[in-house]
Amino acid sequence: MTDLTQRLPDLPGLWKRIDKPWLFAGLIPLLIAVFDPARLWPTLEIVAGAMGHTGVFIVVAITLVAFVKATGAETLLAKAFEGDQVKMVAMAALLGGLSPFCSCEVIPFIAALLAVGAPLSAVMAFWLASPLMDPAMFTITWGELGLDFALGKTVAAVGLGVMGGYLVMAFAQSPVFANPLRERPQVGGCCGVKKPFQGRPVWRFWGEADRRAIFRETWVENAFFLFKWLLIAYFFEALMLHYIPAETIARVLGGEGLGTVLLAALVGMPAYLNGYAAVGLLGGLLDQGMAPGAAMSFVIAGGVSCIPAAIAVWALVKPRVFAAYLGIALIGAIVAGVAWNLIA
Repeated sequence: MTDLTQRLPDLPGLWKRIDKPWLFAGLIPLLIAVFDPARLWPTLEIVAGAMGHTGVFIVVAITLVAFVKATGAETLLAKAFEGDQVKMVAMAALLGGLSPFCSCEVIPFIAALLAVGAPLSAVMAFWLASPLMDPAMFTITWGELGLDFALGKTVAAVGLGVMGGYLVMAFAQSPVFANPLRERPQVGGCCGVKKPFQGRPVWRFWGEADRRAIFRETWVENAFFLFKWLLIAYFFEALMLHYIPAETIARVLGGEGLGTVLLAALVGMPAYLNGYAAVGLLGGLLDQGMAPGAAMSFVIAGGVSCIPAAIAVWALVKPRVFAAYLGIALIGAIVAGVAWNLIA
């Protein structure tokens, strides 16, 4: 009798191996071609134009990240967790907003710091700022939303980290933050985490074969990562421009009051897909009439609560600390949104 299990494809295994964002990016134009073929070419024109506009910024972003990885400059991050706790929180927030770590990669790093007694206040400052901004995110945001918004988001990211860190430091002995670690922290990342170089950075990295390989691998990996997420974002932007009336966006998210900022933060926390995809989405929403403060609130709240960032915190600390992390993020997002409305 023929063994059908040897001939039939392993569908569950195949589904797990498929890169879902690429699949989704391919399905969007296919669905448009089937259900609204007249919109297909205008949609592709919008997507191609947006990708061309941000192309230079994408190249700069991935080159910066690859350089930091190849030189080992990320090891400087540990210095943020040394010395006086007040200064430590500020430095951790600043480096969290500038470091090129993805949310998965910080898990083993933070686990080691917590295990050797680094204060939770500094760790929280880093955790809150880290998923919001990095060199790649800054350049992509600059290219799509302008330098002012990129700088504003950077200041908001660092400010949120500082606020959260000092709050934790002030209430360190409270039941919420006492004994924060899980019994068995999970230190594995959710993405392909490469062990960083140890010791002092080597700025002229091209003299070593392994560092050149890290530069090349990081460059290619981030190029594909950014391209696929921005592709999805720009497809969504095009769909919003085509199908969602500007009056609707302006009516729901166009006001400058506290209610609009709060609504944007509450929507952003569960709806956020990816920081880079959000850049394109916000471009479309702002064109449709979204208030600047609502956009800032959305991107701050969503960035901290997105799945990779949330997993990084959930894997290491108890639920009460995780709840405090989300609460601080929501408050910080509202403050950032109100402040950006006043500035912008």
